[in-house]
Amino acid sequence: MALPKILVLVLAGGAGNRLELLTENRAKPAVPFAGAYRLIDFPLSNCQHSSIADVWVSIQFHPASLSDHLANGRPWDLDRTYGGLMTLPPFRGTERGGWHTGTADSLWRQADLIRGFDADALVVVSSDAVYKLDYREVAEAHLDSSAEVTMVTTEVAADDASRYGIVQTDGENVTDYAYKPDEPATTTATNEVFVFTPGATLDRLEALADEAGEDGLEDLGSHLLPSQTRDGLARAHRFEGYWRDVGTVDAYWQAHQDFLDDEPPLDLDDARWPVHSRGGRMSAARLMSGASAERSLVSGGTHVAGRVSGSVLSPGVVVEAGAEVTDSVLLPGAHVRAGARVHRAVLDDGVTVGERATVGGDGDVTLVGRRASVEPGSTLASGARLPETD
Repeated sequence: MALPKILVLVLAGGAGNRLELLTENRAKPAVPFAGAYRLIDFPLSNCQHSSIADVWVSIQFHPASLSDHLANGRPWDLDRTYGGLMTLPPFRGTERGGWHTGTADSLWRQADLIRGFDADALVVVSSDAVYKLDYREVAEAHLDSSAEVTMVTTEVAADDASRYGIVQTDGENVTDYAYKPDEPATTTATNEVFVFTPGATLDRLEALADEAGEDGLEDLGSHLLPSQTRDGLARAHRFEGYWRDVGTVDAYWQAHQDFLDDEPPLDLDDARWPVHSRGGRMSAARLMSGASAERSLVSGGTHVAGRVSGSVLSPGVVVEAGAEVTDSVLLPGAHVRAGARVHRAVLDDGVTVGERATVGGDGDVTLVGRRASVEPGSTLASGARLPETD
């Protein structure tokens, strides 16, 4: 029997405003993670290991930063003559053309293309979370049900639940859905992986678009998912593994801390399910005489002569002698000069911390934008935001 025809649509066009300076000049899915990866590597690797070869990526903000990394899908075996990776930028020329104003609006604008593909199941995923999941397994379970949508769910912290779509369930049936509620009824959240029955969902989306009028469809959680839930056509697929939304600076920083544990929540090099990335050609990391690095991820091409602890160093980072970096994330090319101190901070690409300068403290995470310079001897306080420079 032929395998079901599955299409994955990766929604990679959001502005990523909650990541602040990290997305001023790059798409959110192109934000580096764990030194060697980008956020979009996780859903694309999931597609590869799920044996799904038809993957469309909806792009919008800073598309060049993402297109360059995608490399026509080669790292994930998606550079194919038929099928494979296709990017979907905003377009003009039809009534569906224009700037996407939300995830549901993005789906509506690509409806004709999706109908023409004629998939049995449409898997729609975001690209700002870290996890491993077999999309084909979820899609096949959806096809065996009578649901119009399957929502993959996970448990989140009670004080963070209002950031997500929250569901109530009776077994596998979703009995209530609330999008980013002020007072969440449960801590069971959708983890931004949805499997839709394409024809029925797009028909419903058309009707909802007519009802919404000029207000538009907005996000999937605004009209579509509540409508499917009210009609008793929503199903939950409980996900028990590690899942971390990294859409805010604090969550991004915390996710990196998760991967510094002696037993990290995901083995990114697991031979059965490695996370693939475009990568680059960098030499081995160099730890100079007198250097120390503990409980840290040190990428290729880094030069460390100081002390590093509880931190992630991306390719090309330099930590000079006498410098100290603790509990921080340094993105490619960051340079911490002699005698400087960096603590609980995220330094974007090419940031320079001058000699004897201090960045961060024991409070909120400090964020320094791309190519910014911290003056020698100065102090950038805990929780501060230093904008990028040209």
